Amino acid sequence: MKQILDAILSGAPETVRGLPVPDSYRGVVVRKDEQTMFEGVPIRERDPRKSLHVEEVPTPALGPNEALVAVMASSINFNTVWTSIFEPVSTFGFLERYGRLNDLAARHDLPYQVVGSDLAGVVLAVGAGVSRWKAGDAVVAHCLSVELEDHQGHDDTMMDPQQRIWGFETNFGGLAELALVKSNQLMPKAGHLTWEEAASPGLVNSTAYRQLVSHNGAAMKQGDTVLIWGASGGLGSYATQYALNGGATPVCVVSSPEKADIVRRMGADLVIDRTAEGYRFWKDEHNQDPKEWQRLGKKIRELTGGEDVDIVFEHPGRETFGASVYVTKRGGTITTCASTSGYLHSYDNRYLWMNLKRIVGSHFANYRESWEANRLISKGVISPTLSKTYSLEQTGQAACDVHQNLHQGKVGVLCLAPEEGLGVQADAAEFRAARVEALSRFRGV
Repeated sequence: MKQILDAILSGAPETVRGLPVPDSYRGVVVRKDEQTMFEGVPIRERDPRKSLHVEEVPTPALGPNEALVAVMASSINFNTVWTSIFEPVSTFGFLERYGRLNDLAARHDLPYQVVGSDLAGVVLAVGAGVSRWKAGDAVVAHCLSVELEDHQGHDDTMMDPQQRIWGFETNFGGLAELALVKSNQLMPKAGHLTWEEAASPGLVNSTAYRQLVSHNGAAMKQGDTVLIWGASGGLGSYATQYALNGGATPVCVVSSPEKADIVRRMGADLVIDRTAEGYRFWKDEHNQDPKEWQRLGKKIRELTGGEDVDIVFEHPGRETFGASVYVTKRGGTITTCASTSGYLHSYDNRYLWMNLKRIVGSHFANYRESWEANRLISKGVISPTLSKTYSLEQTGQAACDVHQNLHQGKVGVLCLAPEEGLGVQADAAEFRAARVEALSRFRGV
């Protein structure tokens, strides 16, 4: 592995070509024999530091239309938190079902799972049939793994019955020194970004793009007012940028004065600190409080000059969904993914059907949407929202911080990269200098 790292750090990644593929590598894994370890433990008390382990694992055989990537950096997404706490289900069920698909997929059904759905790194080797990418290419990867053998996936690959999220519903993910991906997951790394910055947008940036901008999501247009829950977080920080850059007006919901400062520095003027306002959308475990929905709606109209929101960018789920349906304007759209506070939603359907509102489900993004989202990163129109970086050995702590909502924006993990700040291409230094303010918004908070 040292030979590979030295070649990458030399500034001439093409020297990676021809290097032997290591027989094994270090990866962050969950173990199948530990999948019941948190039974009976409340979800908020489950500790990823107990279930995530850094272990030496065998390098998987490279199949057709696949690539092995030397991973310089990765990041934490909430799906890694879910995997680590075995909630709502153990991901080993995904691997078992995938393994029954064919002999190539059977490689994924193992007594351990290498997790992680983001990476930035350098292609080490490619399988038969790969022509677009070669060893030495600096890349990032989106997390859509799809077989593309079913007709249903050829209009929108997210509709393919065999669509999976890499590193969550497959093995050999990005929180590791090496990762196995399908070649159509790869995209060019933005030259002005460090490895850790480049690794952080992938999943959340593409998800936000589809959920808010794409015609497959809310199809946001100029002049729309958009309510964004968790507006300084991993997903919300990208939704906030898309609203601002797309001519919409974000109403940013955050949970602290510090997070309010972040979205204001991003350019958002309309901010709601839900902790300061003291919203309690649930009276108890079983009953919501419509008066609190009304209070939120009143606050929104105070900020917008009397307008309700055209779009709600929903991802907290159970805790906020009833309020989201209520505050959306007549004919408006609630676009939803993730459900980090619980996936069994309830709402008053009268406010949906009688006011002709729509709920649109959104789950990651197809290759076209991911490519467009990555292109905006490369152009500097959208900036990574990286706040803190951990070592590979600290991945459990990083996931714990995300689980407890102690983070801002995205949390990065160094894999092969020996330190932060590496990976900026010399010919992009001037462009990076012009983007310093945007790139530093989430640092030091």
